[in-house]
Amino acid sequence: MTGLNRLSCDIAIVGAGPAGLAAARAASTSQRSIVVIDDNPRLGGQIWRDGPGVVLPASAQSYRKVLSQPNVRYLAGTRIVAALAPGALLLEDAQSGCRLDYGQLILCCGARELLLPFPGWTLPGVTGAGALQALIKGGAPVAGERLVVAGSGPLLLASAGTARAAGAVLTGVYEQAARQQVISFGTGLLRWPDKLTQAFRLLSTHYRWASYVVEALGDNRLEAVRIRQGGRDKVVPCTRLACGFGLVPNTELASHLGCQLEGDAVAVDRYQQTSQTGLYAAGECTGVGGSELALIEGEIAGLAAIGKVEQAKTLFPRREHWQRFARHVQAHFRLRPEVRQLARADTLICRCEDVALSALVGEQGWDAAKLQSRCGMGACQGRVCGTAARELFGWALPEPRIPLVPARVETLMAIPRAHSRHHS
Repeated sequence: MTGLNRLSCDIAIVGAGPAGLAAARAASTSQRSIVVIDDNPRLGGQIWRDGPGVVLPASAQSYRKVLSQPNVRYLAGTRIVAALAPGALLLEDAQSGCRLDYGQLILCCGARELLLPFPGWTLPGVTGAGALQALIKGGAPVAGERLVVAGSGPLLLASAGTARAAGAVLTGVYEQAARQQVISFGTGLLRWPDKLTQAFRLLSTHYRWASYVVEALGDNRLEAVRIRQGGRDKVVPCTRLACGFGLVPNTELASHLGCQLEGDAVAVDRYQQTSQTGLYAAGECTGVGGSELALIEGEIAGLAAIGKVEQAKTLFPRREHWQRFARHVQAHFRLRPEVRQLARADTLICRCEDVALSALVGEQGWDAAKLQSRCGMGACQGRVCGTAARELFGWALPEPRIPLVPARVETLMAIPRAHSRHHS
């Protein structure tokens, strides 16, 4: 494409959350040129997301100072459309497309919420647990709203705490894990005192275990939720429901670049290098483990990228400490089978294309479902319904295809024709 803007750098970092900022800060000490790319207009990722009235912790303020370094350039609101060639990415922001040539690449792509379909989950007023946090940090008013938080994992209490601080009236926090799982998780936090303190600070008298949403009720918007608790159902009036069942690593870009995966996550060695030489990954895309682990992994990746491997080695024990915490969370918040079986025949699975469960039952896999129903062909490109379908049917996640995100035609014209045919 004639006239396509071009940038170049020694090290490109995808993601401006804790892992990406830590990688940038570690790598910036070498004076190599660094470009940090993030698709959000505000930096910080999910946990350090900036916005009206947000008070960021001192650590976040410290890490973001790296973006003012003369050898660091930050591209906000910029999405990766495709890999053009080894060492080259096609980018697009609100104004134009751009080719970025890089020497090394560090992927800090984070994770997204696992949303499991249930009747009424598309009603206005229903979001993910993490999504509610993002909305509030972005300035969405929730003061006075009656809120129910449900699903699984520590994110539920964090989301409830954010909403309460913004004036929401919390009416219930419903965790699907069993009583013994939750108690065992809590007592195990003695090995991570800061997490134990945080849990006590966020704990609510409205917290209930072995409980989950069966149905969201309402005509044109949410009015109540049906909760199953101890084998019995009850209806809880509310105007907002935040429901999430954990997190899923974002691996689409890594897969597109030829990186091997290990389970749900990007496979890395002890220096955070992927199966592709010169391509590193850190943070939630290598396995969900929280901001503490993401910061250490990002720093290791940044140091390894500039050749400071001995300094990176000193961080290995701290990384293992927080990896143990990640395994502790995963072991105690495994999903019960019932939450995977809540959708009815008319429940939408793909919200972008209005595809109901009945249209997918009996299909042999993702590709067949897409051909027959257009499932996964909307704006999210299967990121929501793909992970849901895996939980419901056991299908493999959809293979990433270019463009990785919806893009303008003039940007797509930069993709070599043979390359486009190969990935379409």
